Amino acid sequence: MTEEGIQRINELYHKSKSSEGLTQEEKDEQAALRKQFVEDFKKNLRGTLDNIDIKEKDGSITHVKDIPNRKKNQ
Repeated sequence: MTEEGIQRINELYHKSKSSEGLTQEEKDEQAALRKQFVEDFKKNLRGTLDNIDIKEKDGSITHVKDIPNRKKNQ
């Protein structure tokens, strides 16, 4: 999500709280922008979590992204 997209989300939010309100077109735009923001946030979080390593008690290293595969194989 670009900085302009975030600014637009904020503009639409403030307009929705004013006495003017949003048109249906603006409501649709707001919903699409919010959906894109959430998708981008999830991708970023998944990328961060996939790069985490856990040091086990026995000294071995487990990659977080491999944990779901390890559970399937047990």
